Amino acid sequence: MTIETKMNAPSGANADVRVLTAEMMAAFEALKAANDARMEEIEKRGAADPLLDAKLKKIETSLDRQRSALERLALEQARPAMGEDPRKGDPEHKSAWSTYMRRGDDSGISRLDLKSVNVGTEAQGGYVAPPELDRLIEQRLMASSPMRQIASVRQTSATVFRKPVSLGTTSAWAAETGSRGETTAPTLDLLEFPAAELYAMPAATQTLLDDAYADVDEWLADEVEASFSAQESAAFVTGDGSNKPKGFLSYDMIADASHAWDKIGFVLSGGAGAFAASNPADKLIDLVYALKSQFRPNARFVMNRRTVSAVRKLKDGDGNYLWRPGAAGESASLLGYPVTEIEDMPDIAANAFAIAFGDFRRGYLIVDRQGARVLRDPYSLKPYVLFYTTKRVGGGVQNFDAIKVMKFAAS
Repeated sequence: MTIETKMNAPSGANADVRVLTAEMMAAFEALKAANDARMEEIEKRGAADPLLDAKLKKIETSLDRQRSALERLALEQARPAMGEDPRKGDPEHKSAWSTYMRRGDDSGISRLDLKSVNVGTEAQGGYVAPPELDRLIEQRLMASSPMRQIASVRQTSATVFRKPVSLGTTSAWAAETGSRGETTAPTLDLLEFPAAELYAMPAATQTLLDDAYADVDEWLADEVEASFSAQESAAFVTGDGSNKPKGFLSYDMIADASHAWDKIGFVLSGGAGAFAASNPADKLIDLVYALKSQFRPNARFVMNRRTVSAVRKLKDGDGNYLWRPGAAGESASLLGYPVTEIEDMPDIAANAFAIAFGDFRRGYLIVDRQGARVLRDPYSLKPYVLFYTTKRVGGGVQNFDAIKVMKFAAS
């Protein structure tokens, strides 16, 4: 018996990506047409047709939905493998951990010497999660955190990660037989990234825990993902560094013409809480070229979705849109550079630093201290079982030349 098949038909995730890309490109063309019609109405009558405004908003909403779906599919296909399958491991360890999670019996874990040593109070100790669960949590965070996707991520076993940075040394040219003066010692700056404790406390029913077919590790990783990623995202952008990572917008800001190490340089938008009234794209070009040439090849724009909505309507002097929707598996681009949406970036407002541009891989460092810790609590919220889960995370700027921002001000 033979089965008739169609060999050329796209299938699975690839087909979904192609369909979503085609839909997004069509929606973008409709957006351009609607926005052009709106601008013509404003020029002719001094005000836009409310119907055109409503149509434009509807198209923007559709574009946002399609872009989110496309990025999710692309991430699932392109996500790098992180070592071995996190669901596989030593059977004895996995059995002891499962027994603890489901029934609270920690005798197997204690016997395997998996109990953690907590520098705080003993009551907050719990048990170090096996590497399989630790990697599951890391994978979830990598998939859901925009900053983790664009920044450098390091693993450490120390409470504080210290990184020496060279600020330059003296050098000179010399003839083959010419004398050479002694160079001065290099100037070093020691950057410190303390790991702060991040916690979540998901609740499970005993029925779920008794279900032999339920993967408790998968459930726990899914539950803490939302809490951890939301807290991390805010901290990596605006965190003050006190018991949390220091966000790149929390460093001292200085006009780029006077830029100095340990500060973030900014350029002005040209308008008070807005883009410049004329030639607004010129200021975006100024922001791009505020960055040194060695950082531009891997640079990207970072902004929230409301700023994206404003930027997407900008045109160059020839009437061409500066924004380009991403093709299959690619980010949307602005002036040829990819754009990453991070909701914790501020909105466009007076003196707000609403747009960042830079090589975040070289500019920002995220430090994960290995070993998530889980404390099972069946008493505090009966009949639910709480799982007090903690993870130590740090972060901060590691190269102040690699990130620039736009300040929405005229002067």
